[in-house]
Amino acid sequence: MRFQVSLLPHAIAFAVALSRVVDGRLASTAAAPADTSRAVAQLRADADSLRPLTRSRLAREFLAATAVLSARAPRTVWRDSARTRWWNDVEARALPDSTRARLVSRELDESFFWNTRYGSPLSYVRALEIAARHGFEDLRGRRVADFGCGMIGQLQLMASRGAEVIGIDVDAMLRVLYSESRDLGEIRGDDGRRGRTRLAIGRWPAEPAVVTEVGGGFDLFLSKNTLKNGYLHPAEKVDLRMLVDLGVSDSAFVAALARVVKPGGLVVIYNLSPAPAPPDKPYLPWADGRCPFPRERWEASGFEVLTYDEDDGPAARAMGHALGWDRGDGGMKLESDLFAHVSVFRRR
Repeated sequence: MRFQVSLLPHAIAFAVALSRVVDGRLASTAAAPADTSRAVAQLRADADSLRPLTRSRLAREFLAATAVLSARAPRTVWRDSARTRWWNDVEARALPDSTRARLVSRELDESFFWNTRYGSPLSYVRALEIAARHGFEDLRGRRVADFGCGMIGQLQLMASRGAEVIGIDVDAMLRVLYSESRDLGEIRGDDGRRGRTRLAIGRWPAEPAVVTEVGGGFDLFLSKNTLKNGYLHPAEKVDLRMLVDLGVSDSAFVAALARVVKPGGLVVIYNLSPAPAPPDKPYLPWADGRCPFPRERWEASGFEVLTYDEDDGPAARAMGHALGWDRGDGGMKLESDLFAHVSVFRRR
């Protein structure tokens, strides 16, 4: 998620290392048969690899929900040269030829549909495992927000277990990528549970319309890899495009969380980060994965601090290995270049 141009910097090496970005070479728009979907098959295989690392029923049900995911055909998206406006294929073909001629098109395959620029949606399993550890044990009938969602795979997985889930992001590409009727809306799990998924595109809580669209009453408010101290409070001067601009002050943001999270509800901030750059290399704001808001700010806004900047590195590295982040020539050196911080707050 990026609050100034599009998503959190897709040029960032760490994001690229965790991503499975594709170049959209497939051109067919015919629906792909479910039994030939390599992307969905990979998600199910990854879920099998992750299952031995989980202890909670919540995390295991999240992984088991990969059974309900279905294949997606390649999709064409269109954008302007500034990457500020996006159209799906139907919208673009309705434009005048002179307008469409100035746009740039890109075909995105099924792997991009599920992983976008940030890698497997199954990496949310650690955040859910931690939420379960603090009493959030079941998704049925719960309201969940994912701040900086970046994709919808994790939204669908949670919704298939009976939750109403909204993904919040500023990237307008997500609206056109996920514009078919079956992408959002009601999701039915293999056990008969029904949930719903929605997207809210824009800056929350800086834009009143987005605040209205997101609503409140959340049992769980998640943020993974967006609310980083380095993105909000970099230790050195960097290109602003590498940072997250919330559009409001720190105190206003935490106060907004207090308004939308139910009493007893949780806020879970889970950040994966690489090692900091050596002294002779450029500063990496995304390497500082600490919580950007001080403990005192949370307490003053009506939250109980359950854990603050807890080291989840060993579990994150086990997850990364299960997901294959250390495989191949470009694989990560997990022990030296993957770290994790987690903070959990309960609304009083």
